[in-house]
Formats: sequence, structure tokens, C-alpha cells
Amino acid sequence: MDFHEPTPPKKHNVFLPIILSLVLVLGVWLGYFLTKQINSGSAFSQSRQASTNDKINSLLEYIEYQYVDTINKKDLVEKTVTSMLQSLDPHSAYIPAIDFESVNEPLEGNFDGIGVEFNIIKDTIRVINPIEGGPSEKIGIRAGDRLIKVEGKNVAGVKITNKEVFEKLRGKSGTVVAVTILRSGIQKPLQFKITRDAIPLYSLDASYMVKPDIGYIKISKFSATTYQEYLKAFNALSKQGMKKLILDLRGNPGGYLNAAVDISDEFLTNGLQIVYTQGKANPKKVYKATEHGSFENNPLVVLIDEGSASASEIVAGAVQDNDRGTIIGRRSFGKGLVQDQLQLPDGSAIRLTIARYYTPTGRCIQKPYSDDKDQYYSEEYDRYTNGELLNEDSIKLDKTKQYKTPEGKIVYGGGGIMPDVFVPIDTARSNAFLNKIFYSGSINTFAFEYADKNRVKLKAYGSAKNYIDKFEISQAILEEFYTYCADKDLPLNLKMKAMTSEALKPYLKAFIGRDVFDKDAYYPILNQKDKCILKATEVLSK
Repeated sequence: MDFHEPTPPKKHNVFLPIILSLVLVLGVWLGYFLTKQINSGSAFSQSRQASTNDKINSLLEYIEYQYVDTINKKDLVEKTVTSMLQSLDPHSAYIPAIDFESVNEPLEGNFDGIGVEFNIIKDTIRVINPIEGGPSEKIGIRAGDRLIKVEGKNVAGVKITNKEVFEKLRGKSGTVVAVTILRSGIQKPLQFKITRDAIPLYSLDASYMVKPDIGYIKISKFSATTYQEYLKAFNALSKQGMKKLILDLRGNPGGYLNAAVDISDEFLTNGLQIVYTQGKANPKKVYKATEHGSFENNPLVVLIDEGSASASEIVAGAVQDNDRGTIIGRRSFGKGLVQDQLQLPDGSAIRLTIARYYTPTGRCIQKPYSDDKDQYYSEEYDRYTNGELLNEDSIKLDKTKQYKTPEGKIVYGGGGIMPDVFVPIDTARSNAFLNKIFYSGSINTFAFEYADKNRVKLKAYGSAKNYIDKFEISQAILEEFYTYCADKDLPLNLKMKAMTSEALKPYLKAFIGRDVFDKDAYYPILNQKDKCILKATEVLSK
């Protein structure tokens, strides 16, 4: 999980911090472009009253002309800017121009390409699924297809990387890419010309009915399209009879502040506070619920864990502080800093922390940080070693930062959202072998190959629901998987098989189902024995 993703709002007044930062960055660039011939050591030998900007420019000049080796001036400037921002806090950051597009794609909710989910298996690009409505699906690309050539050049058996695949298949909308494909059951290669288009990056991973009246929605990030995705899923579940909702924000690292506000607004009555932001140059700005909420009085559970950060914590905090629903899981990450993004003339950008956000009771849930950034980001691992993920009593709360909700419930600031109902991390289904095969990717690749060989038979189930209800992982499939693992130098004895088999079955079934019926047959299977979801269902059934 990437917990380091900054979470800028779409629009925010930046004022003085951004202006000062821009002046500083421009000063660096001026030092790069407007260097003057100087005598040895003269940059530092002259006595003058220099401003901070002059000091940086002089230093760059001195290094450029006097350093023992030739330097890459552009690279030096970028390192200077990076170091400058990293010294402020863990979430202010510099984005080089070359990375700008890929860094922003997850938040903007789309990219330009041919629209396929793929995996590289046995040095061959295999289509997991064409994205619904994308250009590949429209012209007939199917799950299981193998890409062997792109623009006439061989891409199979050449140790191609994911990055190289992206470079070959992505491109501006309207451009055309020629691909050659091998398809099971057809001897001759198939030729396709695919016109690239905007491909959606969905932030809503799953939505389905857990019980006849309980719906489930999982949001993986808060992007520009999250609110519309939520409304579409919510309306579909409402038509199926949903009266209660489980909103799963576990592992959600955040995203746009406005998206979190819009989602929170769906659950809170008009006028209730959702969040407020405040910074040195940014006066207090309060976000309140409007009259547009469509689930304001129905039972609600929000799931969080140590991977839930920023925008996820805004939603959980708004629900908790307004006594609106039940928060279940483990203590969230603890990111209460707001970034704004400023794009620079060369295509790069900076993300600068301009404010803190506060939940309705007035608590800032930002966890402490210092100059040791490694310690800040390893804090999640420290929670595991300290026993916090297993035992509620091991959680270290700052008792000095207590707040009360309108109904008198005690909540805490200074280090994430503490759930109302604690559920420890599930270790019952984990063992050394299971962890090893997960890390090796063996489950994923075996599931794809099994689905590919048995696609016609699996498709005969007709729907994800029928697959979930009727397909079972037999002992024969397990033995086939164990043989597959042994061939990958992952053998196990009879005792290990006995310890692993029952825990393994849901994962094999879910991954095979995903390769045939996409996410509709993935999360519903994995979630059947999920302790947080079982607890949420129990709470909502009372």
C-alpha cells in the first residue's frame, strides 16, 4: 500500500506559502540560467548582505563553476527543490515533469490507452480483462488473449517489463496501435488496429448485497470520479433493497478533499459539519453537509484500518464525530495535512502542505512526525511489532487530546481515527507457505492459467452469482495447484497441505472468478470470511 500519496484538493487558495515557494523555485532556476563568469572562489569571497534566494543562487553558481567534476545542472536544481520540500513535512513533495502524468492519473480517474488489464506470464503479455466500454473490448479483444507483437515488433519471449508494456500501449487518444494476438482455439495469429481512447481508472472496487437488506461498497481512493461512481453503485444497490450500508475504506490512502466531503454529505443531515481546514495563510474554512444526502438516517458502518489515510479519515471522522454510524476495524494511518498542487512552467509540480484539517469535534488526527521520515513511514510496522494490530489494549492513545461527540462519546486526536469497534488483523488464515506463495505470485498465475484452460466451462455458469454459489475448489484443483507450486520450487509436505488447504480455497476461487467474471466474483468471495465484514453485518443486524 502506498501511504505516501499526497492528497491535494481540486481547488484551494494557497496565498503566501505557495508564493514564497514559487519565488524560491524561480530563484533556483534563475541561478541556473543566469550564471555569470566568476573568478575562483569569488562567489563566496565577496562580502555582501545576501537574501536566502541569493544564497541558493550563489551556491549553485559556485558548484557549477568550481566543482571538481562536470555536473548536470538540471539534475542538481531538481535535487535542491526535492530536498527543500522534503525538509518541511512528510507529505510536501516535488514531482518531476517526467512523472507528473503518471502520478496524477489515479486522482484524475483516467488515462489514454487501449484499455486492457494485463499480466506478464511466462514472458508473454496476457489479457486479464478488456476494460468495459474501452477500445479493446469494442473491437473484440478477449480475456486470455496473448499479445505477441506491437507495431510489428515482437513483445513475447523478450523479457518485457510492465513499464515497457505501458510505453508501447499507452498514447494520446485518437492514435492507432497495431497488435498481433494469439487466441486459444485459433491457429493463426489475429491482427487488430486499436484506436486509443480515454480509459477510466475506477476508484470504486466493489458493490454488492451482503444480506438481503445490507449493501457493501468498497472505495480504494478518492479521485475526481469517486462521487459519481458511488452514486451509481448506491442507486443500483438501493434498487436491490439496500436499507443498511457497509462502506469499506480499508487500505484507502486518500485523494481529493472535495471527494471525501461529497461522500460524507451523503450520510449527514443539512448543516452538520464534515471537516474544516486551517493554515497560516489559509483562514479557517468549514465544510458542511447540504440537503442533498440520500442516506442520512439509515444504519451505516465504516470500515477502516492502518492503511486508511487522509480523505478516508475525513469520512470516518465526520461519521464518528456526528454520532452518525459505527466505525469498525483498526486505528487509521493519521494524516491530517492538506496539500495543494502547483504546476511549474517546465511541466513539473510541487505539492505543498498549506493547512491541517480538523474533524467536527476539533481534533487533528495527524500523527507526530520529525526529521526522521523513515520512522514516520515505518510506524505502521511498529504497530504490528508492538501488538497494536492484534490487541486493542496495546494502542497508544494521547490521553491529553480527548474530545466529546454530541452524544458524549470520547474520541481522540493526534494519531488517526480510533474505531468504535476494534477488530484485530486476521492471522488465522496465514502461515509461512501461504505467505510465500502470495509473494511469489503463484496464486495469481495459476488462477489465470486454470481459467484460461477452462474458460468455456467456467463461462457456462452464466453469471458471477452462479459461479460464487456453485463452483467449488475440489481436491483435484488443490493438487493441481500444489504440483504447480512444486514446479516453481515451492514444495510442501502433507502437514503443510493440511494446514493450508482450507485457507487457500477462497483465494483460488476468488482469483479464478476474477479472471472470468472480473471483480463481481472476487470481493464477494474473499469477503465471506472477512472478520471486519462479519462484525459489521452483526452490528447492522441488531
